[in-house]
Amino acid sequence: MWAEKDPFIAFHLDKALVRKYMNPLLIGELAPDQPSFEPSKNKKLVEDFRELRATVERMGLLQPNHIFFILYLCHILMLDVAAWLIIWYFGASLVPFLFSAVLLGTVQAQAGWLQHDFGHLSVFSKSRWNHWVHKFVIGHLKGAPASWWNHLHFQHHAKPNCFRKDPDVNMHPLFFALGKTLSVELGVQKKKFMPYNHQHKYFFIIGPPALVPLYFQWYIFYFAVQRKQWVDLAWMLSFYIRFYLTYLPFLGVKGTLGLHLLVRFIESNWFVWVTQMNHIPMHIDYDKNVDWFSTQLQATCNVHQSFFNDWFSGHLNFQIEHHLFPTMPRHNYWKVAPLVKSLCAKHGIEYQCKPLLTAFADIVHSLKDSGELWLDAYLHK
Repeated sequence: MWAEKDPFIAFHLDKALVRKYMNPLLIGELAPDQPSFEPSKNKKLVEDFRELRATVERMGLLQPNHIFFILYLCHILMLDVAAWLIIWYFGASLVPFLFSAVLLGTVQAQAGWLQHDFGHLSVFSKSRWNHWVHKFVIGHLKGAPASWWNHLHFQHHAKPNCFRKDPDVNMHPLFFALGKTLSVELGVQKKKFMPYNHQHKYFFIIGPPALVPLYFQWYIFYFAVQRKQWVDLAWMLSFYIRFYLTYLPFLGVKGTLGLHLLVRFIESNWFVWVTQMNHIPMHIDYDKNVDWFSTQLQATCNVHQSFFNDWFSGHLNFQIEHHLFPTMPRHNYWKVAPLVKSLCAKHGIEYQCKPLLTAFADIVHSLKDSGELWLDAYLHK
């Protein structure tokens, strides 16, 4: 369909190459007398967004500053080395151990944001170069498979907060009741996998502290082996070999295992709060097949810009701009933000931007609200 070219353009650098792979999927073309635009999509908004996309390209906002990414990688590597030097120089007592763990947790969080850049093809002009470095950053610096990230993350971007299409909301309904509509539906159906009216409390137990060390940490190995991603598995093993060879001589087996788990715990809290602040408080529902711009705006919000917020969140405080232009280098988000705001104002679409701590609190508030909606429907409808 005519409106479906927007996600295609948003995701791919070498569009001619991708079209070659898509040719076998062509099942037919619309007859000239058939409508080429779906009524569920806002045609004027689609046209205006495409004008915005053309403006972005003319302004050069899709062109990366390679110095930015080189310096970003260097600061990650320096923190990684500093963590080891602290243990080497000060020994394995509690204070150096904890300080080193904080630095290594920072390395994991920041390498997570950097692999995100390469995964979205926003650093190099050639997709292949981005994929190569992506495997190094996510595999050797973090110990995770690039194929796993690609498999999940692009589904999320195509249909954010759409139940059964966005894997990031698959925690509904097994662990959480998400979104007003879905929570009420769950209550009306008398389904209760968890005491959802208390989910804003147990989120602090099974959410930020547990996601990486108790789930991701182990599932990624299953994913790589089951899908026979041997190159990814090799990159992952290189991380674990390097980590354990580096710290075993100073900490022993128990100490190194403890350091590893503590680092994953720090990373997990950092990752969950940052990635969920932009999505959980937003609209979550079944896919309504609306246009690209509306799909992204209803599922994302921003956090105020500051040097710390940009660094802490890997520029995902500009989640709206990132979702509209996934291949845009993150250092240009602030430049396109005023243009996106203007388009939202023109079409009466809310552009949400809030302080960092408010964004964190809104995760808990939204879980509390949806839990209460579920309970009311469960008891009275």
